[in-house]
Amino acid sequence: MPREDSPGEGRVVLSDADIARVLKRIAHEILEANKGASDLVLLGIPSRGVLLAQRLAAIIAEVEGTAVPTGALDITMYRDDLRKQPTRTPMPTSIPGGTVDARVVVLVDDVLYSGRTVRAALDALGDYGRPRAVRLAVLVDRGHRELPIRADHVGKNLPTSHSEKVRVRLLGHDDHESVTIAGGEP
Repeated sequence: MPREDSPGEGRVVLSDADIARVLKRIAHEILEANKGASDLVLLGIPSRGVLLAQRLAAIIAEVEGTAVPTGALDITMYRDDLRKQPTRTPMPTSIPGGTVDARVVVLVDDVLYSGRTVRAALDALGDYGRPRAVRLAVLVDRGHRELPIRADHVGKNLPTSHSEKVRVRLLGHDDHESVTIAGGEP
C-alpha cells in the first residue's frame, strides 16, 4: 500500500525491497534477450543510472558466474536543451575496453520520460564505436514521450501527469532507496 514518505516527498510507489525485486527481474530479462552474458556491456547514464547498471551487473554475475563489463556514459554535451538548462558539470564517461564495437550495449537509466536523455545517449554512444545492438533498461517509465523511444526492460510503468515529479533515491547516492511521486493536480 502506498504511504507518505515524509511531508513534501509524495507517495512511495517502490520501496527498497520492490527495487531489489525489479532489478532481479530486469537482470533476468537482459540475460534472456541476449541468450546469456556474452558480448554484453552495461552503460549507466549518470548519476543513478550508473548505480543501477552496477547493481544489474552484480545480479547477472551471480546468475551467470560471469562478470559483465559496466561503465558510465555522460550525455551532458549531447543534450538538446543545453541553452535552456542551467550549466551541468559533465560526469566522467568510462567505456570498458574503450569501445562498444560489435557488443550488445544496455543503456541503463532511472526514469524514462520524454526520451530526450536516451536520444542524447545514443548520440554519445556513436563516439565510442558501433554496437551490434543497443537496448534500454529503466527502473521507471513514466510516459509522456516526445521522441519515438521505448525501453526494452522496464521495472515499473508509472502513468503520471506532467505536473507530477518522480523521484528515485538509491543508496550510494542518497540516504535511502525509494521511488516516489509528488505533486500533480489535487
